Amino acid sequence: MRKFFGTDGVRGKVGAGKMTPELALKLGWAAGRVLSRAGTRKVIIGKDTRISGYLFESALEAGLSAAGLNVMLMGPMPTPAVAYLTRTFRAEAGVVISASHNPYYDNGIKFFSTDGSKLDDAVELAIEAELEKPLTCVESQLLGKVSRIEDAAGRYIEYCKGNFPADQTLEGLKIVVDCAHGATYHIAPSVFRELGAEVVAIGVKPNGININDNVGATSMGAISAAVVEHQANLGIALDGDGDRIMMVDRHGNVVDGDQVLYILASDAQQRGQLKGGVVGTLMSNLGLELALNAKGIPFARSKVGDRYVMELLKEKGWRIGGENSGHILDLDHGTTGDGIVAGILVLAAMQRQQKVFEEMTAGLTMFPQVLVNVRFEGQDDPLLHPDVIAAKEAVEAELGETGRVLLRKSGTEPLLRVMVEGEDRDTVTQLANRIADAVRSATA
Repeated sequence: MRKFFGTDGVRGKVGAGKMTPELALKLGWAAGRVLSRAGTRKVIIGKDTRISGYLFESALEAGLSAAGLNVMLMGPMPTPAVAYLTRTFRAEAGVVISASHNPYYDNGIKFFSTDGSKLDDAVELAIEAELEKPLTCVESQLLGKVSRIEDAAGRYIEYCKGNFPADQTLEGLKIVVDCAHGATYHIAPSVFRELGAEVVAIGVKPNGININDNVGATSMGAISAAVVEHQANLGIALDGDGDRIMMVDRHGNVVDGDQVLYILASDAQQRGQLKGGVVGTLMSNLGLELALNAKGIPFARSKVGDRYVMELLKEKGWRIGGENSGHILDLDHGTTGDGIVAGILVLAAMQRQQKVFEEMTAGLTMFPQVLVNVRFEGQDDPLLHPDVIAAKEAVEAELGETGRVLLRKSGTEPLLRVMVEGEDRDTVTQLANRIADAVRSATA
């Protein structure tokens, strides 16, 4: 059992629980102790724009130095940029200080290995074991040094642009780019402008506390309105650390991660470069699965979380996968979710096929999906209660092959997430509430 690491590093409210200056210092030291055993003594640190980033950057820097590792600071940079530069600098690890799409008062710390992928479970467990030991310090002559990567933004901008075909351009397109007042604020607009697009940038004025605040991939109202107001061809919304993407068509309609996956997989199949099938998650829309099957494209589901998508992609030898929340993985173009690169790949497909954005999802019908969170008390597992099982089975029988039911416990609080999807929203809502009522009765 992990005490500190979750599915995406260590995360929590600043100053409480896990996310304290003391723990960050100790975590840097513990990680340094484990990582330095491989022989390389260099770690890269990047962060998003939340105000607490300064605090945790200093604490991590001190802990890593105490363990004898050199530190290279990037300042505010997207999570995928840290993964990329960790590879190019041949660093032993990359560290990202971010709580992704969460509000400013949360923060987190996650690690990438030298190849730009997230740390293996065994490495995270080894770091946790070191956290239980007293903090020590190497001899003065062995302390790590600290330097700053001055051209980090420029390097990553060129990397992003390199994922767009050299014989294509975005000239003639007007794009709204929403950076969520986060880590892509000084990156994403430049990337799309330099590829030829006319860019309307929003969410590009971070002040330390406005990250993800009514902007970005988790709050699509601002970009939908901006696309319509500026009569843009489409919109690209990123989250606070830039590892997820949501999009908007010219009418302001939201295009989520499942639809982006469909676009990329269809384009790859058309070019003979699909390499197997597509990995989604338990939350991926049934409409995506049916639409891919209609094209003869295999589809598999992992547990929720981009690390589990990655694991299944590697197991199957496939390259395209992601989540409906906008984490998109294309292993031919990176080692982690990258919102900017995913947007570039969609635009490249659109330009290659000479289609307007709305036409790119033709053949995909998204099913209404209703999610009800039910709080339960006590230690008993509601998933094992006979009444809950019976309610779930009855709803599944009523839906048949035109719908799907998923019951999933939250990993952080006593909530059971009841998800039902099918062809008719009113019916789906009624059926989801039927199961939710059964959970409430069973756990009362």
